[in-house]
Amino acid sequence: MKYPIGIQTFSEIINDNYVYVDKTDILYKLVKGNKYVFLGRPRSFGKSLLSSTLKSYFKAEKNLFKGLLIDKLENEWKEYPVLYFDFSTAKNQDIQGIKNELYRQLNDYEEKYGYSDMEISPGQKLAGLIKRANETKGERTVVIIDEYDAAMLDHLHNENNHNHVLTMMQEFFAPLKSCDAHLRFVFLTGITKFAQMNIFSVVNNINNVSMDPEYEAICGITENELHSVFAKDIERLAEEYKCSVEDMKLMLKQYYDGYRFGRGNKEIYNPYSILNAFQKLHIDSYWFASGTPTYLIHQLQRYNTDVTSIDNVQTDASSFDRPTTTMTNALPLLYQSGYLTIKDYDRETNSFCLGIPNKEVRIGLAENLLPVYTKTTDLEDNGLILNLFNALRNDDIEDFFSILRSYLAGIPYSDKEIVKRESYYETILYLIFSFMNRYVQTQVRSCRGRADIVMQYIDTIYVIEIKVDKSADEALKQIDDKGYMIPYESSGKRLIKCGVSFSTLTRTLQDWKVE
Repeated sequence: MKYPIGIQTFSEIINDNYVYVDKTDILYKLVKGNKYVFLGRPRSFGKSLLSSTLKSYFKAEKNLFKGLLIDKLENEWKEYPVLYFDFSTAKNQDIQGIKNELYRQLNDYEEKYGYSDMEISPGQKLAGLIKRANETKGERTVVIIDEYDAAMLDHLHNENNHNHVLTMMQEFFAPLKSCDAHLRFVFLTGITKFAQMNIFSVVNNINNVSMDPEYEAICGITENELHSVFAKDIERLAEEYKCSVEDMKLMLKQYYDGYRFGRGNKEIYNPYSILNAFQKLHIDSYWFASGTPTYLIHQLQRYNTDVTSIDNVQTDASSFDRPTTTMTNALPLLYQSGYLTIKDYDRETNSFCLGIPNKEVRIGLAENLLPVYTKTTDLEDNGLILNLFNALRNDDIEDFFSILRSYLAGIPYSDKEIVKRESYYETILYLIFSFMNRYVQTQVRSCRGRADIVMQYIDTIYVIEIKVDKSADEALKQIDDKGYMIPYESSGKRLIKCGVSFSTLTRTLQDWKVE
């Protein structure tokens, strides 16, 4: 089987016999029921392939769809003029570079449909092209814009530059409403939802289908699709890992499943990671490794985000699906970028529970954030995580804390106040445990208080209490006095309590006690 990794052109996938998960029945519903559409999904989730498929559909390339689900639904196959823009080419560009890229893509269509000397700005040129394409072909124009927010995300951390890009894009998008009579269909994809007042004030009739249940599976791979389309691939991977097919299904689910994009219960697998795992016969963090979330890290720092609290967040849709330009914390960006997803929905209160979707994201976040919080580098090269993992695996908690003390002692602290905060060390431990692929929680409620850290490892539960400039004995006493162990007494697992003391003088672990 050929895997279309990195291939986003529908015609190439079909003509060259790459594996294709058929979504054309959902596409048919999309184009028949809407005129102006916005779909938001995380990067590498199939948005570009969907855009390319729409392009082929509206160009009436019927032969490409032979044998697919839409082949039984569509009888007309009318050809429309299509203006297709890919804004991913504007990534990593300054303001002038973005403008040049807009002009370059517009000029390609002006060679086909003509131009007017009166059309100067990108928006004026787009308006002219929409009208002339309609007149030339005798059918209304289709406009498809892939990754509309690519350039804006690059400049999200720079307010001045970001405002320049917003203004430029607002002017470019203006014709998508003013040329309504000349338009058959408008489709925009991106990662984030930008403010209506800033971007789409002139296209206020656009339908955001990102959370609509009927379109939740239009990108990505469902469990049914995975088990049917990729049945032989799962078997091959199971043979490679010397495990059963059912165990491999569970492993794939833990690593790559867990995305939900609406109020429905359908969970979606990350397509990029799934295809890479099958091609390489190895389970790894492919999606996270494919791109460093620089803009995300900037925003986490900007809003002083407590990363220990982002898992299992209770909220309503207005809090996490709000436009990026009006957000007051990093929650909307974490959700829209795919680092958090919907875990549960309460219809009665119209509230959601957000959490980290799977192991791949949990490990990847920790790996990228730990150097930010500790100002260190080359975590894998220096063997920190491996050494800590081996210590736990060997049931040597003393060695674990000894390694941790050495690591913390090497952190270059620029903020003298930060070493006084229990929350700082709590964050470091949370990220380390997450990086080790351990299930970890912070500020866990018990009957009489909150435990700083609860970490679960195979058949053992560790309850950790942190103190600064106090003794480890005091930390252990608090675990007992506050009943932090009580919720886990019926778990059947071995329970270990750890009192940990940090020193503001040495800026590392001072003492620890384990019982």
